Amino acid sequence: MQLKKQLLIFAVLLLAAPARLLAQDNQFSGWAAIFHSQKLSEHWGYSFDGQLRSHDEVSYLKHILLRPSANYYFAKNKVGALGYAYIATYGRTPSNETTFRPEHRIWQQYTYTHKLTKHIQLAHRLRLEQRFLGNTADNKNDRYFAQRFRYFARAVIPMKPDSDVFTEGAFLALQNEAFVNVQNKNKVNKHFFDQNRAYVAVGYRFSKSFDAEAGYLNQYIKQADAYVVNHVAQLAFYTRF
Repeated sequence: MQLKKQLLIFAVLLLAAPARLLAQDNQFSGWAAIFHSQKLSEHWGYSFDGQLRSHDEVSYLKHILLRPSANYYFAKNKVGALGYAYIATYGRTPSNETTFRPEHRIWQQYTYTHKLTKHIQLAHRLRLEQRFLGNTADNKNDRYFAQRFRYFARAVIPMKPDSDVFTEGAFLALQNEAFVNVQNKNKVNKHFFDQNRAYVAVGYRFSKSFDAEAGYLNQYIKQADAYVVNHVAQLAFYTRF
């Protein structure tokens, strides 16, 4: 119980600190996501996630993200992946015209999962992305290539643990992901640091194969000459087979 209190306090401080100390622009949006993983054999499987993300004040759909991957299981808790992602980004000009920018990514990933305590599972994920960003419009030559590294950590804390393996019941999820630009940062935001996403959610595990959760995500973004804090209400579903 003491550990849960400490984790909760840490999560509150983690979410509040960026907005309190460094925020210059605050936005509010909504995200919806589904994450699926499928094991095909002892060592092989695949994953897919799809996401919809709104613009500020949920005024219009800003991002559509589709991300499949092929997975290799070195062990039950050690998984490598090679994947592709397509991101469609929509915007609005001052004259309210719609803009569109496509992005294609190739990415490599390694995930390691372990028990933090008897009942709390912690996952670490390392991901390297090769980003191919297209032109914003046919007459604007702003396409570029960049590489980005991401480190993600997520803890799932059962509300009422009754066994070593958590298969059903309510839970608290805490996660954080840091993004840094490792190639062509001048094309992105001119900085090594790109963004950070801190997240806290309450969810329910209906079975070992299905979770649903709703939470708050604090997206702290470094732009070329400013910071943006995006306050996100997120709804997510997880399926595992």
